[in-house]
Amino acid sequence: MKRYNKKLSYLALAIASALTSNITLAAEANESSSAENNSGLERIEVTARKTAETLQNVPVAVTSIGAEQLAQNGISVMTEVQQFSPNTTLQSSRGTNSTLTAFIRGVGQEDPLWGYEPGVGIYVDDVYIARPQGAVLDIIDVERIEVLRGPQGSLYGKNTIGGAIKYVTKKMSGDREFDLTATFGNYGRQDYKVAGKIPVIENKLYLGFALASLSRDGYGEFLETSLANQDTENYNKDVFAGRVTVEFTPTDDWFFRFNYDNTKDESNAKGGYRLLPSMLTDAPVPDSVYDSYTSLPTENLVENEGWSLTAEYFINDFWSVKSVTAARKNYSPTNIDFDNTPLQIFDVPAVYDDEQFSQEFQLNYDGENLTFVSGLYYFDSESCGHYDAIIFQSMTIDQSGCNNSESYAVYGQGSYNVTEKLSFTLGARFTEEEKSANVTKDIYGSIEYPISGWIPGYTRGNLAQTEVLNGNKTWSRFTPKVGAEYQIDDDMMVFVSYSQGFKSGTFNPRASTNEPAVNPEIVDSVELGIKSEWFDQLRVNATIFALEHKDRQYKSVAPNDDPTILDSRLGNIGQSEAIGLELEMHYAATESLNFNLAFGYIDSEFTEVLSWNGEGYDDISDIYTVANTPDMTANFGVSYNIESSVGSFVVNSNYYYRGDYALVEIDNRLTQEAYGLLNLGINWYSNDGDWTAALHWKNITDEEYMVGAYDFTGGQDDDGNWLPGFGGDTTLIAYYGDPSTVSLTIGYQF
Repeated sequence: MKRYNKKLSYLALAIASALTSNITLAAEANESSSAENNSGLERIEVTARKTAETLQNVPVAVTSIGAEQLAQNGISVMTEVQQFSPNTTLQSSRGTNSTLTAFIRGVGQEDPLWGYEPGVGIYVDDVYIARPQGAVLDIIDVERIEVLRGPQGSLYGKNTIGGAIKYVTKKMSGDREFDLTATFGNYGRQDYKVAGKIPVIENKLYLGFALASLSRDGYGEFLETSLANQDTENYNKDVFAGRVTVEFTPTDDWFFRFNYDNTKDESNAKGGYRLLPSMLTDAPVPDSVYDSYTSLPTENLVENEGWSLTAEYFINDFWSVKSVTAARKNYSPTNIDFDNTPLQIFDVPAVYDDEQFSQEFQLNYDGENLTFVSGLYYFDSESCGHYDAIIFQSMTIDQSGCNNSESYAVYGQGSYNVTEKLSFTLGARFTEEEKSANVTKDIYGSIEYPISGWIPGYTRGNLAQTEVLNGNKTWSRFTPKVGAEYQIDDDMMVFVSYSQGFKSGTFNPRASTNEPAVNPEIVDSVELGIKSEWFDQLRVNATIFALEHKDRQYKSVAPNDDPTILDSRLGNIGQSEAIGLELEMHYAATESLNFNLAFGYIDSEFTEVLSWNGEGYDDISDIYTVANTPDMTANFGVSYNIESSVGSFVVNSNYYYRGDYALVEIDNRLTQEAYGLLNLGINWYSNDGDWTAALHWKNITDEEYMVGAYDFTGGQDDDGNWLPGFGGDTTLIAYYGDPSTVSLTIGYQF
């Protein structure tokens, strides 16, 4: 990271100067008041280190968005959380509404194909979700969402090299409650949610549930399809989700929780917008970015189901043990029309089928000067898929296979107070993982689909299944964390840390030969941060960081001279670096008026990408771009509380800014220009606390912005003319974020 040393020094000096001047100011402020007793700044609890702590005492760059803030901002899906977390990208992926593309600090995974591992870990109540399909979680029965930025290798293990997203549901206490909410909006939006808790045995045994039916008409339509009787709505929504929870506290020392959830997303396949006219069809470029064409069925399905059992025993005031057992499965038959024309130029009907099981045991200690979390972790998963790439309107590349993973880990992380002000943190995790994979591949001179009945009248025959890859590989990895924290006073802490994480090695799910596995990706990161509160009204948290991302898994050959040939051999050929700054502020100006700011800056680039030229390796890093990573993100929000005889009102607004960012990593030809989203909300609460209502207007200026893309062109010639690529057409496709929407939510609690 030598090239960033100078930039890092400038940033460090800037924060150090601020610290020097502010420490004196903080000391003066602390003489008269303490933020601990302040009514203006809310005490925020997080579990970033797998134990309950206050946000200001955790030496981790973490954003926590609570249930009230989520509701008042009208946040209905996890992807909207990106607005409140610096240097964070959470987008609905290409082709479906509920497949997640997640990047934090320039680290993530662009391709959601089975076998590829994510770079940002998604957790629901401490249970890891291994696949991105279905990971765009709707906000149902949630207490808070935490965004942990930077590698979390010691506590959370593999595939958290960019960070982790934690979806924390509510624990039950008190009397019986039922919550009913209904949301109505433009584009025919109708959301109905019911949640409740029933005390079966007072203060001991609770039954909780949450159900949601979420629907919306499409933002656009499929203007032309080659199949009859298709639903032509594009970007529509049709989701049913349910959760059942049982909590049992037989004594003060024991706690049990059982969760079961099921989500079924039957929204249509998402059609992309053609940015270039097709060379093979006369269908014009659509007028609306939400309109498309397709030659595949528009129906789609993403179904997720899972259960977990948590048991916790408090041995005494210092020691506790915890067990988390969980299993999940996902089934997703999907239709992805890459070329988005009525012709079968490049269509991919596919099936994803995943299962996972995990078991974690924890032994935790919380003493006066020492706290630590330790554990054993087991994970077993089977990630399978089958796709048929239909090309040239006449032939099919049939590919299927599985990547199976079994891993064991032992970890521990503790903090020791050397003095009342100085403490050190030390953590480590050792992981051993075994992966096996098989891939079959065949080419047919006919149009085929994964299973019979995919289109009316289609029957899949006894087609050849030629095995091209059968492999097995074992890796082990030690991932450390070390840090130091200094509590300047009750309201200010500074910290510095080094951490490492890794993303699992894998086999190529698109293999054409029995190629070897690629090794894990590694991220090394250093951070310098401050957590502070001022005059009982202002909270300022800031972090500067630098990271090095090594052994990135990419195509191991240079782009083919013939762009109609898709070569996808993998290798650990890439390396990138990044440096950045993150700032989060909350200012309680008065009891009624609050301001929030989240700002992120990052400078990231590929420093090396090696490609075999037949005789040696060339560095082709100049054609690689760190995708989904704007150099700047910022969110400024304001809220104002109004008390009246008819109830209380909360009026809030925020403006979210994203700088330029690339949509595609390799030979990027699509860059989304900087844009901003302006949002407004008006929330009402009845005096008796039973009724609520909220009016939200999102993307007021109706900005059009790309969130995903496919590039299968052959580039441009010297005259700027686009050349055909894979499939024989100029396929340059973009997917867009939500247009301007208005919604009214009415809630009743009894």
